[in-house]
Amino acid sequence: MMKNTQMDTDAVFQLYDADLHELGMRADEVRRQRHGDKAYYVVNAHINPTNVCRIGCPLCAFACKPDDKNAYVLEIDEILSRAQNAADFGATQLHLVSSVHPDKPYSWYRDIMAAVHSAFPQFKLKAWTAVEIFAFAESTAMSIEQILRDLQSVGLVSMPGGGAEIFDAAVRKKIAPHKIPVEKWLEVHRTAHKLGIPTNATMLFGHLETRRQRIEHLLQLRELQEETRGFDCFVPLVFHPQNTQIDVQAAAANEILKTIAVSRLILDNFEHIKTYWVTLGESLAQIALSYGADDFDGTVFEERIHHEAGSSAPKGLTEKRICELITGAKRIPVRMK
Repeated sequence: MMKNTQMDTDAVFQLYDADLHELGMRADEVRRQRHGDKAYYVVNAHINPTNVCRIGCPLCAFACKPDDKNAYVLEIDEILSRAQNAADFGATQLHLVSSVHPDKPYSWYRDIMAAVHSAFPQFKLKAWTAVEIFAFAESTAMSIEQILRDLQSVGLVSMPGGGAEIFDAAVRKKIAPHKIPVEKWLEVHRTAHKLGIPTNATMLFGHLETRRQRIEHLLQLRELQEETRGFDCFVPLVFHPQNTQIDVQAAAANEILKTIAVSRLILDNFEHIKTYWVTLGESLAQIALSYGADDFDGTVFEERIHHEAGSSAPKGLTEKRICELITGAKRIPVRMK
């Protein structure tokens, strides 16, 4: 739909006005031109070393204060035990995302990576969001580039896209007032791309944002991708309001599918659009493979962040189940390393 850097701005902002199935067909054609009938997945696991966080976002159901009854901090031995579980079921990727603990120094996070990388060198470590990376730099007086180079030395291969939420400043002030501003999120990812670290990009939608603000968010991602070509995948994350301070109705299925299709059409310089079954559930994630998505994520064992916010999806899928869902959508499962 969109070629090079030239875009019909009016047409972009009218995408949501299209009929759902027409929009889906257009997005599916873009997907098909890139990937044919393939749908990708990875065998992976998530480990969240702590949920104690000093930021305190109204949108978050995961983070706790230190004295909260649900607060936890995993010791290195427990983290290694969970990594061993992941290795036992054949995981090739480990996803480390946590929170900004008020008392844990950068060295604690670094030591976690170093220990896991030393014990399980076969894992591709996808670790720490831009929010955490910025906090590491801020607390150490190191630059973002210095932090990322240091983490590369202990196994960092790629980065997740968390913390983007929605880029609109006014909405961001309501849902995550103390989280890093958009410019810093983009700076961290730009720097990662410069160092050859591929990253994901995300957008959290279905809370207080408008459709126009979603599109503006996507356009900013597209602009950075045009500059760096460092984003591997876009992940549209559906907001789950349970246990958060944001009182809204969960987004309807039609709105979710439209947003995935719009994402595929606008982000024509992104290779992959993810259907993240953790926030969508199995059935809707499967349907999204016909609305522009080509990446089914993975087994995602032990994911906690979205489940704390009310996701009713399973806390992990077997590789067999993922392949069943993909073939059920008339796609060919392709396991990524």
